[in-house]
Amino acid sequence: MKNESGSEPMFKTKTSGKADPALNELFLDSIRDIYWAENHLVKTLPKMISSATSSTLSSALQEHLTQTKTHVKRLEQIFEILGEKAIAKKCDAMEGLAKEGESIVESTEAGTATRDVGIILASQKVEHYEIATYGGLTQLAHTLDLGNVAEILAQTLSEEKEADSMLTEIAENKVNYKASQEA
Repeated sequence: MKNESGSEPMFKTKTSGKADPALNELFLDSIRDIYWAENHLVKTLPKMISSATSSTLSSALQEHLTQTKTHVKRLEQIFEILGEKAIAKKCDAMEGLAKEGESIVESTEAGTATRDVGIILASQKVEHYEIATYGGLTQLAHTLDLGNVAEILAQTLSEEKEADSMLTEIAENKVNYKASQEA
């Protein structure tokens, strides 16, 4: 497996000598996939923020946008550690989740708590995808003996879990009830 410059990637020598090259390639491919996903979120989150009615929800999404930009930088750091160029691979799953979120915004009335409920549901689907991805990548990094990469991935995993919990709290403590009272 060669990197863009045609040389052997640095991380091949940092992994277990027993690791199948295909496993290394799957890991790198998955990093490229989540890199695309995070960059796509940086572009799509502002629309969700501006569509939210609840100031609490809007603030939470704004905070997560800031975190997402940090996640992109962390992934770029991982590429550097691996000796690879930061190249994104289109993530069909994230593209679909983002389209679903846009559809929810378009199909709900502006200024309603019902729209906020839809934004929370769509956002939590995104969070769960990211949690699954970062969880799997963290474990795979350990398997490949990439402890420093695993630590970076685990930090992002923790933040994705916190974002999911915050969205649940916003839904449970305010938005869902308010939506149920709308005429």
